[in-house]
Amino acid sequence: FTMAAVSGMAASIRGATESDTFDLGGHSVANINTTITSAFQEPFPLSDMIRVTFVVGAGKLARQKYDDGAQKAVTSALRTLGFEEDRGASCVNECAGTFKSQHDTGKNLKTVVVFPNIVGGSGSADLDEAMGGVTLGDDADGGNDMNSILPKGCPENMIAMSSQGVFERMLQSKCYAWHQKKGCVAALESIKKILEDLDTKLLGGTALEDAEQDLYDSVSMSSLEEKEAFVKKEMHSQVENGKLTKWERETLLGQVSDKLETLENEIKTAEEEKKPKRLEKLKVAQQKAQERKKMLEDIVPKAPPPLSRNPEISKLRTELRPLQKLEDGAKGRLLSIKETQTLARKDEILEEIERLEYVSRGWFEDDDAFATRVQASRATFDAKDKQKVKKKPSDASGSATRTVSANSWVLPGAKKPVGRSTTKKKKKPAGGNVFGAMMMDSDSD
Repeated sequence: FTMAAVSGMAASIRGATESDTFDLGGHSVANINTTITSAFQEPFPLSDMIRVTFVVGAGKLARQKYDDGAQKAVTSALRTLGFEEDRGASCVNECAGTFKSQHDTGKNLKTVVVFPNIVGGSGSADLDEAMGGVTLGDDADGGNDMNSILPKGCPENMIAMSSQGVFERMLQSKCYAWHQKKGCVAALESIKKILEDLDTKLLGGTALEDAEQDLYDSVSMSSLEEKEAFVKKEMHSQVENGKLTKWERETLLGQVSDKLETLENEIKTAEEEKKPKRLEKLKVAQQKAQERKKMLEDIVPKAPPPLSRNPEISKLRTELRPLQKLEDGAKGRLLSIKETQTLARKDEILEEIERLEYVSRGWFEDDDAFATRVQASRATFDAKDKQKVKKKPSDASGSATRTVSANSWVLPGAKKPVGRSTTKKKKKPAGGNVFGAMMMDSDSD
């Protein structure tokens, strides 16, 4: 379909830049199929995920408004386009190309929520919100909130409810480090324990509560075991390929050293008790542990990955730089109204930087590991900033061999930087115009 052929609703859907709801009341099955196909056959020109909700049915009072096949028409058209149904899908980039059917019991409406394919974005930015305590679940979700067991938006909920494909994409963006994958395995074990407890409860003849029943019906033990096997495989591959940070390498070396010490004691015991078969097995295990230790010792630790929101943070720090110069240069004098208004933006930028740093934290990321990544982000920006200052060309006279500090301002009565001009300047009375002096120096900033 060309854009000229797109229907009115399809055009509105494709033009959406934020989450929106569309009512399919009065639309025939044929019209719905054409609209969905036209709207979703191509990726949306967006970098961040949006949620497109279609109302496909209602209660008794408005039931006649909707075609009986409306919901099936939407889902069939989406499946034809390659979309997958995923009950755990949320408004994150990793869920692109998925949909889910919902029944909003509060509003008594049946809906199909679509997460379209988009052209940009890695998805990590959206998922970062989950670590900041921001709920990633849909506000329109009715009934199945399961808040008492696995709160929506938390890593455990997304791990349990996601399809295998979505889970694998989330793991790459949110559990990039080895120790985070280890935390994911622990989370999967915890969810499996919950299901086992629910099984025990049912076998004992006790009915499940609504939230427990929802979880029991939505998550299978086999899906959790499949996810756990995938994570363990990824962990093994990460070690084999030497993709470990210094802290992770030291942790693993500590574990294998403890194992070797235990094996050494068990070998001595087996020798004393004259158990040749056990001794042989222990020596094989000891050899494998020694080989693993050697492999870990040969690994060159990798630097931790940058913060997922680094590009946005860098832009804000660049915007902050002239404001900081203005504040530093204005010490000792009153600020004008315009300067005060300008500096008000500084606090907003600092708060936004802090927020972006915070939501860049990955799932199950160790406190020290995260602090190291934040510090590395700041240090990298400062180093690049200093490099830019060094590369600034000297003035036209060629007499200046050093760039004037970015934070140096010409204040009343202060000497001007050498190399500005070879022409002798007329003396100015003390207490000259501050703003004129600032403007005179602005070229070096």
